[in-house]
Amino acid sequence: MDKYIIAIGGGELRSKETLKIDGYIANLAKQRAGDKRAVALFIGTASHDSMPYYNTFHKTYTGEYGLKTDCALTVYGEMNEEKIKSKFEKADMIYVGGGNTVFMLKKWKECGLDKLIYDAYQRGVIISGLSAGAICWFENMFTDGLIDEGISNEYEFLNGLAYLKGGCCPHYQERKEEFYSKPSPLKLGVWYALENNSAVVFKNGEFLESISSGGTASKIEFKEDKVLETAI
Repeated sequence: MDKYIIAIGGGELRSKETLKIDGYIANLAKQRAGDKRAVALFIGTASHDSMPYYNTFHKTYTGEYGLKTDCALTVYGEMNEEKIKSKFEKADMIYVGGGNTVFMLKKWKECGLDKLIYDAYQRGVIISGLSAGAICWFENMFTDGLIDEGISNEYEFLNGLAYLKGGCCPHYQERKEEFYSKPSPLKLGVWYALENNSAVVFKNGEFLESISSGGTASKIEFKEDKVLETAI
């Protein structure tokens, strides 16, 4: 079973800014589902399980594309482990919403969601996400999560889950200056710089293509003597 990750740099789901990208993800989910109705599982940990965010997701993925949607709530302990596990087993795609990346990864580890997501990915469940839900899959990420946590007043380079090689920066049109100016030992090799309304698609761990709903995705290569940035 092929494994897909679609990382979206940012954009407003509510105002349908990312609709072209959402359609791409929904179609992959339908292909995986085959003859049955595709199921999309929303994970809103980064936004502290914001239900308005899930409702927006539902309106897009059910209203526009006809998928059945559900959500995995873990922040306030509404649901038990078996119920959450059953949701993952039924899912054809997972969509991780934006918000606080650092809080999200910490919470996933505490409640075991990280293992459920990894197992789903290995089964060929389509993995997707926006901003926090985009950068977490890479080895490294450029994030404001420590600002949200009150630990730092700057964007930071941090380690991600390492499903994918390299690093990722979301909202690149806003963070480009800080990305280049801040030193870090993690700023090596290949990075994917994603503007709002842009996405990159990885198939079996390798870059496949980019999708634009108005934004540009770029690849940045840090070498010993130079930096190369190329739109992809």
